[in-house]
Amino acid sequence: MNIEKGKIRLLSILENTGPVKWLLLVLVTTVFTLVLYPNTIIRRHDYALGDVAERDIKAPRDFLIEDLSGTEKKRRQAEESVLTVYDHNTILIDTLRDNVTGAFSMMHTSGADADATDVSDEDASGVDIDGASTAGDHRRVRARRDAFEKKLGISVSAGAFTILEKEAFSLEIPTLILGILERILAKGVVSNKELLLKDAERGIRLRVVDSHEEKTIHNLEQFYGLDQAKAMVRIVGKPLMESLNYTSANLVVDFTQRLIQPNITLNRRETEDRKAAAAAAVKPIFYKIKAGEMLLREGERVTEMQLLKLKNLRQQSRLEKGYVRSLGGLILILSMLIIVYFIQTRHPGNGMLSSNKAILFLSVMLIIFFLLPNVSEILFKAVTRNTPILISDDTLFAGIPMAAGAMTVCLFLRFGTAISFAAVLSACAAVMFQGRFEVFLYFFLSGVMGAYWMQNCRERKVFIKAGIRLGFLNVLLVTGAAVYIRGVPGFDILWDWVLALLSGIAAGIITAGIVPMLEMAFGYTTDITLMELANLEQPILRRLMMEAPGTYHHSVVVGSMVEAAAAEIGANPILAKVCGYYHDIGKINKPLYFIENQMRCENRHDKLAPSMSSLILISHVKEGVELAKKHKLGREIMTAIQQHHGTSLIRFFYDKAVKLRGEQAVKMENFRYPGPKPETREIGLVMLADVVEAASRTLENPNPSRIQGLVQSLINKIFSDGQLDYCELTLKDLHSIAKSFNKILNGIHHHRIEYPEKSAAKDDKENHERTDHQQPKSVQRFPGKPKEDGADHLKRLGL
Repeated sequence: MNIEKGKIRLLSILENTGPVKWLLLVLVTTVFTLVLYPNTIIRRHDYALGDVAERDIKAPRDFLIEDLSGTEKKRRQAEESVLTVYDHNTILIDTLRDNVTGAFSMMHTSGADADATDVSDEDASGVDIDGASTAGDHRRVRARRDAFEKKLGISVSAGAFTILEKEAFSLEIPTLILGILERILAKGVVSNKELLLKDAERGIRLRVVDSHEEKTIHNLEQFYGLDQAKAMVRIVGKPLMESLNYTSANLVVDFTQRLIQPNITLNRRETEDRKAAAAAAVKPIFYKIKAGEMLLREGERVTEMQLLKLKNLRQQSRLEKGYVRSLGGLILILSMLIIVYFIQTRHPGNGMLSSNKAILFLSVMLIIFFLLPNVSEILFKAVTRNTPILISDDTLFAGIPMAAGAMTVCLFLRFGTAISFAAVLSACAAVMFQGRFEVFLYFFLSGVMGAYWMQNCRERKVFIKAGIRLGFLNVLLVTGAAVYIRGVPGFDILWDWVLALLSGIAAGIITAGIVPMLEMAFGYTTDITLMELANLEQPILRRLMMEAPGTYHHSVVVGSMVEAAAAEIGANPILAKVCGYYHDIGKINKPLYFIENQMRCENRHDKLAPSMSSLILISHVKEGVELAKKHKLGREIMTAIQQHHGTSLIRFFYDKAVKLRGEQAVKMENFRYPGPKPETREIGLVMLADVVEAASRTLENPNPSRIQGLVQSLINKIFSDGQLDYCELTLKDLHSIAKSFNKILNGIHHHRIEYPEKSAAKDDKENHERTDHQQPKSVQRFPGKPKEDGADHLKRLGL
């Protein structure tokens, strides 16, 4: 009893407290953000080489990781492909020519001048001073040799210089030297031929120093090494020096060998710069990590490659902005929930969503089914851990029965709300799968169609039928998703089909399982429960039939009238019919105070004051609500009982009180039902049918025109009194309702042929043209008591 009272108090708080909506909104948003948090940012995983992983780490999205070994290998290949650069000094021969020609020309000219000076001095003095002359000659010769060496660029021995002096520095000697140098340098001379020949297979890049022209040389044997070039001097110069004496020829060879310099030199710096540039031009090699790929498994030792993957993931994800991304996700989720809430609550026909209970129900459903993907993934891994099932991670979502959420919401809050629920849930679930578009479409379309097939669920087997239909739809959807992701699918799609089919069937089973629990928890009543309540064998209805038969008959007729009218205006026919059946169960406690149950007895209200009579009539509403709670008929039925009279006036007893006490002494509020006014179309129908059916019993000769006038008049009065202000019945609906009521009441009160008593068999034929109503001969000839006795006996039946 205390539990029941606590539940009622809690529901009352939920219904009447304004801030509850915002608290629920904050709660749902917080839960969604916490669940989505690992998918919106990348956590920092601080592992060292050899550490044991504490949890599985999957790639939250596609990202690239550099292949260091591959990149390094490619860079080495790029460096190796660069040819060694050698500089070719083509102007070296010109420099040597200038030096050699200038040195010999200088000595040749200065030698002639010196001889002339000596002769003139000797003639002028006529005296030869030996000591002074010898010293002066030595100094002069030494100075001339130093100048010659400096100009020539090599050292010259005293003997070689003496020979040159004897030859008077003949210009033939430099000509021969330069001829040999030109021939040898034209071939090319390198300082280290062994180092050069290491590039014999690939070749070298030979760059002219002054013009920077380059060419690739593969025949490296053509070049002389420095020693080889010196050895070639005598060979090259032999045919040129045939006219020279042996001493002069040796002098030419000696000078030439010492003048030879390498004109092809290794440019090490340029080569290294080119190799560095080639390596730098190589772009890093990356390979792609797919979203959902396992980076690290729980219990594994961390390897170098795994550390590299985690490092690249952190670098590319900009972890310092992770919390900002999470805040952005929170704002998006909050905005989506608020927009959907306002659209649903402001849309005509969605008055049921204005209650806190409906918001709480949707919040609970969102949280439950938002956690379903994580639970499904854990169960799936546990089941398939040791089985050879080939299911791609890309289509793993196909096995999650998310459509059960929209199907359940449709049963309680109708199809329009289920569509919004499916959209919100699908969008958030897609974020959990790295924002994949095909995941959103799969969950959304599956949820919408599942809710569509559950719209008119009035039997338990509808769950299974809807689940099977949904399974085949899922097969089609997952096929499209597989083609979208992987292109032309292989045999592995068979497992995807199995998952999709089972998820559809599972959605139907889950819906069938949780609906009764949600009904008890939130006080909702589904069409299936309404079908059970519509059974006239229900204990409360059987009691009504036995204790208040007039009210029972009236309720059955009202139920039939509102069912037909609800079908005409698009309301819920089964809910309207059940509300009609139970709207007057409160009359069971005092049945004889209601005219339909008095059965020719005296009217007990004749002995009561009008105020007391009105209190008795009003009390049947409160007593009906208590009986509905006792028999657990559901909140919709209790609401219908409470609102089916609205705040209407008990006109008969009000007028009676006015006649007895005067209009000034009577307060009209005391003769009105406490209300509230009907808030749903189904309850509005019950109010109209209740009044119309009761009034139709008072009609004399109820022909169609009188019934039509009565229905029109009563509906107008109720409408004018403002009793239909909150139940969203339009004038078009009222017109359709009136037509439906006329049809039902004309069927009930149709005109019948009057059949007179049969006093005798012969009179029967005279008074009636038809003979098929005569008493059968078998009855006429029945042996036993006289005819009068038999008639008296029959008259006592039913007394």
